[in-house]
Amino acid sequence: MQIDPDVIEQHNRSRLAALDADYAALGGQLQRSNIDIESLTASAGRFGVAIPSWGVGTGGTRFARFPGRGEPRHVFDKLADCGVIQQLTQATPTVSLHIPWDDADPAALREQADKLGLGFDAMNSNTFQDQSDQPRSYKFGSLSHTDAATREQAVAHNIRCIEIGRALGSQALTVWVGDGSNFPGQTHMGKQFDRYLDAMTQVYAALPDDWQLFTEHKMYEPAFYSTVVQDWGSNYLIAKELGPKASCLVDLGHHAPNVNIEMIVSRLARFGKLGGFHFNDSKYGDDDLDSGAIDPYRLFLVFNELVDIERQQGDAFRPAYMLDQSHNVTDPIESLMTSAVEVQRAYLQAMLVDRQALSAYQADNDALMASQTLKQAFRTNVDPILQQSRLRSGGAIDPVGAYRESGYRAAVASERPAISGAGGGIV
Repeated sequence: MQIDPDVIEQHNRSRLAALDADYAALGGQLQRSNIDIESLTASAGRFGVAIPSWGVGTGGTRFARFPGRGEPRHVFDKLADCGVIQQLTQATPTVSLHIPWDDADPAALREQADKLGLGFDAMNSNTFQDQSDQPRSYKFGSLSHTDAATREQAVAHNIRCIEIGRALGSQALTVWVGDGSNFPGQTHMGKQFDRYLDAMTQVYAALPDDWQLFTEHKMYEPAFYSTVVQDWGSNYLIAKELGPKASCLVDLGHHAPNVNIEMIVSRLARFGKLGGFHFNDSKYGDDDLDSGAIDPYRLFLVFNELVDIERQQGDAFRPAYMLDQSHNVTDPIESLMTSAVEVQRAYLQAMLVDRQALSAYQADNDALMASQTLKQAFRTNVDPILQQSRLRSGGAIDPVGAYRESGYRAAVASERPAISGAGGGIV
C-alpha cells in the first residue's frame, strides 16, 4: 500500500504559492553571497539516507514496550512503510535489513522493493541475541566467545548475511556485537580481542570484491564493564587489521557524553577508514532519539566535517548514511521522515559554510569569527530548498502533513492485527 498520488498533489497545491515566495526570497538572500540556490536544490535531490527496517516498528526500553497501531507484521510490511517514507520525503531511497529479523526469500524481497522504488543498503547481522533455532547461545559472546563452535556459528551467520545481501543487490555488511564483560576478571581482554579479530578475518575473507565491511563501536551495553569494540580507536585498529574493504561505522549515540564526534569524523577520514554513520540523537547515552531532536548543532558540525572532506576527496569519499532510532512514543513513520529531513538539512547547511573565509580565520587564529562563520550557515533556514527538492521529485512539501492527511496509519491498522504490549526490548 502506498499513498494515493492525488492526495500528495492536492497537499502540494495548497502550499505551492507560499513555497514559491519563500524559495524566491531565499534565492535572493543566497545570491548576495554568490550562492546559487538551484545548485543547492540539485544537491538536496541527490542526497539520500537509508531507512533501517526495524525502525518502522515501535521501540522500547529494558522496562517496557508499548506497541503502536498498525505495526509491521513482517519484513514485507516494513518495506511498505519504508516505501511511504521514500514516497513523501524522496530522501530515503534504500532500506537496511537485519538478519534474522528480516529473513525472507530474496527474490520476493527484491520484487517488493522494486514495486516501491526502493533499493537495499548495508546488511546487518544479529549475534547479540539468541534465536529459537540456534544450537549455541550468545549469552557470553559471539564472535569473541571462548567456545570455538560458538564463534564458528557467529561467523557462519555473518557469511549468510553476505549471501542474502548479494541476492538483494546490497554491497556492504555492518557488524556490531554486544560482546564484552560485566565483571572485572570475567574475561581476558587481550585474548578476547584476538578471538574477535580471528573471527572477523574469516568474515572479511567471504566479502565479494565490490563489498565493504563496516565495524561499529559502542561504549557500553549490553556488556557494562568492558566492551570488545568500545571506541573509535579500537574500531580503527580492527578496520586497519582486516584490510582495505573494512572501515569504521560511527553511531552518534555510541559515545560518552560530550565526546567530540566531529573530531572522530576528521581523524577516521584522514586515514581512509570512515565508512559511514548511523544517525540519531541522545541525551544520556544510546537513547536512539530522533536525529536533531536534542542537538541539531552537533549534527551540523558533523556534516561540516563531512562536506569539507567531500570537497577534498571528491567522488572517492562515499560514506554510507543510515538512520538508527528507537521510536517509543511517536509514530515511527513520522519520526523517520522528520529525521531524514533533519539529516538532509544539516548537509545543506554545511554546504553553505564560507570555506574560504573560515580557512582565513583559522589561519589567523580568529576563534570568534571562525565560530560565527559556522553559525551563519547553521542559522540559515533551508526549508524552502528542501521543500522544493521534494516537490520536484514527486514528494510532499510537508511530509508529515501529507502523511496525516492520507490516513495511512488508520488504513494499515485495519489490516494488521494489534500486538500485545507485554515484554521489553528495543524492537
